[in-house]
Amino acid sequence: MKNYFKSILLFFKRFLLVLFIYQICRFLFLYFNKSAFSGLHLKVFLGGIHFDLSAIAYINILFGFLHLFPAKFIYKKGYQNGLKIAFYTVNFIFILTNFVDFEYYKFTGRRSTFSMITASGMENEIGGLMLSFLKEFWYLPLLGVILAVAFWKILPTLTFSTIKEKNTLATVLKQTGLFIIVMGLLLVLGRGGFQQKPLKVVDAVNYGAISHSALVLNTPFCILKTIGKKETLEATSFYNDAELQAIFNPVLELQPDGEALKQNVIILILESFGRENLQIGQTPFLDSLITKSLFFENGFANGKLSIDAVPSTLSSIPSLMNHSLITSSYSINEVYGLPKILKDNNYYTAFFHGAFNGSQNFDQYCKVAGFDAYFGKDEYEGPEAFDGNWGIYDEEFMQFFCTKMSTFKTPFFTSLFTISSHNPYKIPERYKDKFPKGNTKIQESIAYTDFALKKFFESAKTQPWYKNTLFVITADHTSSEPTAEKFKTNIGKFRIPIMFFNPGNPSFGGLNFRNFQQIDIMPSILSYLKIKAKMITFGKPYLSEKDFVVYYLDNIYHYLDGDYYMAFDGKKAIGLYNFKEDELLQHNLLNSNPTIATKMEQFIKAYIQAFNQRMIANKLTIN
Repeated sequence: MKNYFKSILLFFKRFLLVLFIYQICRFLFLYFNKSAFSGLHLKVFLGGIHFDLSAIAYINILFGFLHLFPAKFIYKKGYQNGLKIAFYTVNFIFILTNFVDFEYYKFTGRRSTFSMITASGMENEIGGLMLSFLKEFWYLPLLGVILAVAFWKILPTLTFSTIKEKNTLATVLKQTGLFIIVMGLLLVLGRGGFQQKPLKVVDAVNYGAISHSALVLNTPFCILKTIGKKETLEATSFYNDAELQAIFNPVLELQPDGEALKQNVIILILESFGRENLQIGQTPFLDSLITKSLFFENGFANGKLSIDAVPSTLSSIPSLMNHSLITSSYSINEVYGLPKILKDNNYYTAFFHGAFNGSQNFDQYCKVAGFDAYFGKDEYEGPEAFDGNWGIYDEEFMQFFCTKMSTFKTPFFTSLFTISSHNPYKIPERYKDKFPKGNTKIQESIAYTDFALKKFFESAKTQPWYKNTLFVITADHTSSEPTAEKFKTNIGKFRIPIMFFNPGNPSFGGLNFRNFQQIDIMPSILSYLKIKAKMITFGKPYLSEKDFVVYYLDNIYHYLDGDYYMAFDGKKAIGLYNFKEDELLQHNLLNSNPTIATKMEQFIKAYIQAFNQRMIANKLTIN
């Protein structure tokens, strides 16, 4: 039994060493993202240990079996050496996934999942980007090497006694009993305890503020919970059909008076142009355009990734899943968005993206959405302008965009997605020191794209279609490292510019302070153009009296209505704030304002039910 006890002790020493390294990783994650977390307390870190134990137990349950299986061969030197190497390798690979989020969290606002780690939708760019990221974040591989050496050096190794032990029935029964107890303990730790359901990602909110969830979690846990899983939504049933229709009905029928305007429509989606970048000196052109546009001061993205923005903006479908719609199991659901609706009204439709063809799976979604044509890096015609990472620099691609549109029959609908203000934020060498550096890494490239936008409009003004065109300018999501505190909250993380500019109608403009989101763009364009249509939209037209915004992050639904913001975990409300008076979300009103809380909870439940039911049943169109 002496050797068997040593084997048990060896396994738990190794287990606890891995747990200690997870704590190091948590503090490194906090160090690299310290501006994102405030008001921390001990409960956050205790919750982190809970999730760490779960991940480590899942990862090492096989090693528990191999360490403790009651048989004599486990004491052989060759077996033990192989077991040590395997334990080290598997655990170190999972530990390294935490390193990804030391910097990637700044862009996504959440821990990475399996699909994010495997770069789904970015297969063409990943080679070049990997080299760029390794160069920029050189200290991460260096930290990894240091940790790899230290982990191996201190990983316990025990020498077993060579004295032969009698393998009596009593000994076998004791070893078997201990084996069952330890394996049972690992199973309990893996599921997170004796509660009814295993520990879930969303349970991180139980250990602190909603904004602390990423610090409570660890990346291996999030990967394990999503690996090999397709996105499957829960068919919620908060209300019967009649009740659901009365609270929220996504069917919108537009019956405008008068003839349709037959104007061209151009939607410009600007990479990472968070609201915090405007009106601070980086975007003089866009700032000037705001004064001539209908500008939504309270504009919001419906997702945190570029891949979320396209279905939200073009098809009025928010990102209310852990996977982006484009890469989910619902990616080929039939949709009736702007491309198809405008094609039904004799528009020619095209989508432009200067990155590698296939990037973000945008070309696939364009087929589903019904665009007539897709123009990517492969279709680009013009001077050499490859940025070495993503694709064609914004200035040259926007000029190509302008030239190409002049060959289209009118009316046309086009959308352009820019790329230059994406990490590694590279701008052409000829513009070195031309633009203000700003306060964060992204802001020089923001200024470059603003300049490219100015050059585009200068070219567009000379085209015959210009004055008969409605321009919509928005961002895909916010930037990675905002400096102002109000842009670090779960509201600030989604604030983006949204503006409508019509050079042929100077009276169409002004500041609008209602809550407006990407999924409101589609019904708003159709309403403005006076196009008769019946559609599924999870947003609302710009003239609607409704004032809601809904988005999703870290398994929490975030819902704004009027002056109030509610966080909802899928079952119950967990926070209520007056976000216009309390920008930093410091005063939870959930218990002190039950009337508003009840009303808002009723709406968000209906909204989730309508979204899930229609997504599952492939009913995003009206027969």
